[in-house]
Amino acid sequence: MTPSPTESGRNTIELKVTPDDYRIARYAAAAIALSVAEAAIPSPLPGVKPGLANIVVLMVLMRHGWRDAVWVSLLRVVAGSLVIGQFLAPGFFLALTGAIASLGALGIATHLPRRWFGPVSLSIVAAFAHIGGQILLARLWLIPHDGVFLLVPLFATAALLFGIINGMVAAHLLSEQTGDN
Repeated sequence: MTPSPTESGRNTIELKVTPDDYRIARYAAAAIALSVAEAAIPSPLPGVKPGLANIVVLMVLMRHGWRDAVWVSLLRVVAGSLVIGQFLAPGFFLALTGAIASLGALGIATHLPRRWFGPVSLSIVAAFAHIGGQILLARLWLIPHDGVFLLVPLFATAALLFGIINGMVAAHLLSEQTGDN
């Protein structure tokens, strides 16, 4: 950011856009598009969604590292909520809490042996952390009653199922990109 004088004598700020910025923006755009598409899918139970955008976040994590995955995930939550009109609504805070919890779990898991933590196992870890964070927020803020914990088996089953599926999709897409298929 270098201030430069303009013709009127005012200063302007120029932001240098790097190739990394473009890469993160492309991934975030894909994740946002998947979030918006997923919002249009009817759900039999509120909060049970496949988390398709998490496939993109997982791919970014595996190819470019945790820091880029954080950017993509948080941009997806904020921009996706703006697009669907849920910014600062309870759904936004649930999504943000889930994203932060899953990013924290992924941050820890990336330091564990790679042979045990590939795309599928990382996806499962992230899915459980995501739903755990959301249930905790729901209990502390939205539904101040321990009855919310009765939903844990249902949400845990969905997290396991979608974690496996999303991890397998991410693994397949990653293998196609590297030519390992």
